[in-house]
Amino acid sequence: MDGFGFTGVMEKFGVERRLLTAGENKGIGDQFSPLTDKHRAYIKASLDQVHNQFIKVVKEGRGARLKETPDTFSGLFWNGEEAVKMGLADKFGTLDYVAREVVKAEDIIDYTLKENVAERLAKRFGASIGAGAIKAVQGMSGYR
Repeated sequence: MDGFGFTGVMEKFGVERRLLTAGENKGIGDQFSPLTDKHRAYIKASLDQVHNQFIKVVKEGRGARLKETPDTFSGLFWNGEEAVKMGLADKFGTLDYVAREVVKAEDIIDYTLKENVAERLAKRFGASIGAGAIKAVQGMSGYR
């Protein structure tokens, strides 16, 4: 989990944080508020718990296929070829390939939303208006 702490910058520029919550811990991890030791410990414990749950599920799911090393659950990541060598995956390929060849799905339904004609025209029309506006601004005296 990452983030930025802006409290010093805010103080330097006189920016006041106004965070209103309905619980003393609702603002936990807010990047514009100081991170207390209590909140840091809570977040770390929560992350450790999620990490341990992940390790358990992967070990149970992969079983003897998993070739565990000290790096396996260290937070590193691997490409498909490396994941197969490590036993984290059986094969790699496109979503369609995996669905058809690995899962053996007979019927694959693509639920991807497709733009209709009106939406495509509106995008093109909007882009044309935007391009025209840019040209008009660039043609104004004193631009730049």
